[in-house]
Amino acid sequence: MRRPIVVGNWKMNMLISSSRKWVEELLNISDCAGTIDIVVAPPFTSISVVRQYLEGSKVLLAGQNLASIAEGAQTGEISANMLKDAGCDYVILGHSERRQYQQESDGLINKKIFLACQSGLDVILCIGESMGERNSGKTNDVIERQLTTCLEGLSEGQLNSLSIAYEPIWAIGTGNTANPNQVQDVHGFIRSWCEKSIGKSLSRVTRILYGGSVNSQSSPALMAQPDVDGLLVGGASLRSKSFYDIIKSSF
Repeated sequence: MRRPIVVGNWKMNMLISSSRKWVEELLNISDCAGTIDIVVAPPFTSISVVRQYLEGSKVLLAGQNLASIAEGAQTGEISANMLKDAGCDYVILGHSERRQYQQESDGLINKKIFLACQSGLDVILCIGESMGERNSGKTNDVIERQLTTCLEGLSEGQLNSLSIAYEPIWAIGTGNTANPNQVQDVHGFIRSWCEKSIGKSLSRVTRILYGGSVNSQSSPALMAQPDVDGLLVGGASLRSKSFYDIIKSSF
């Protein structure tokens, strides 16, 4: 049985003061995490204070990215070991915004995954297609290419710490959520690819999340799909109440 997971990705939002308030509010309205994993990914500047306020709770902490080398002369970068040392349990890699605006390739993401695994971080790997690729019938081709390159060379132990987030680019921040049937079709393809490429045992336990304009109205139908194991929430995670409403309506 795959344990459900909900991840709140704050992106480049929230100052330290608002981060502290968010955590306080969430913990006040919910015991947060009984039968599901709840993960929050604040900006780097707020990781320390969020960690402090989450202490004693079951809410887990994630980084939004990490550098492609372990350490050294990389001004402005954050290493995997730094995230782990700061208290992170997870890291989000391959997000479409980084692929688009920082031109991150699947090969670069593969390097980052290796470093994350070596540091003891669980990886949430983001994959997904553009509207043009979907309209051209290339969704599965894009997904397969991303998975094949991003996961190349990983051991069974490293793959065991992996979750996959399907986030169609055309649905991110647009208000356009993929309908449940569309999501299940792609998640089913991802599950089949995993079974074929990394083995049946690992494919059964690999969690596949959906991300793309998720809200409390769309989340129950999404979570009802057999291959949807969790949600990667963007804009709706910036308010603790709306994030909690997604959790409450889905589980």
